[in-house]
Amino acid sequence: MYKAVTAIFLVASAAPVWAQMTPEGLWRNIDDKTGEAKAEIRIRDNGGALHGVLEKRLAKDAKPDDLCKECSDDRKDKPLLGLEIIRGAKKAEGKDVWEGGKILDPENGRNYTLRMTPVEGGKKLEVRGSIGPFGRTQTWIRVQ
Repeated sequence: MYKAVTAIFLVASAAPVWAQMTPEGLWRNIDDKTGEAKAEIRIRDNGGALHGVLEKRLAKDAKPDDLCKECSDDRKDKPLLGLEIIRGAKKAEGKDVWEGGKILDPENGRNYTLRMTPVEGGKKLEVRGSIGPFGRTQTWIRVQ
């Protein structure tokens, strides 16, 4: 009986660690040039694929009624708040990496191939957007 209770306790106490090694949650992205927080993005699982929505804009010049003027797909002229910027990322087999989806940069309207990797025990998320061999990686900070 003691072994069973100990095993249950160990599994239950490790569960929060496992939950953190996923991109699901609320993240704050940081501007590459200024180092200031730009936005908060909520990433959720939607039928086995991750999707991320721009939940809060933190930039000083952000207006609540800003639209995605540069978007060229179904998001054109949609409000930036609530805009889906991550679509279709799936966990790579045997790795703590989510890829195969797209990420939208609402400032230029471009969609990039997406790769997300939780680091530092899930406290940070490396988000790489690329077109072919060219791309850049941002480190997002977990808010929740």
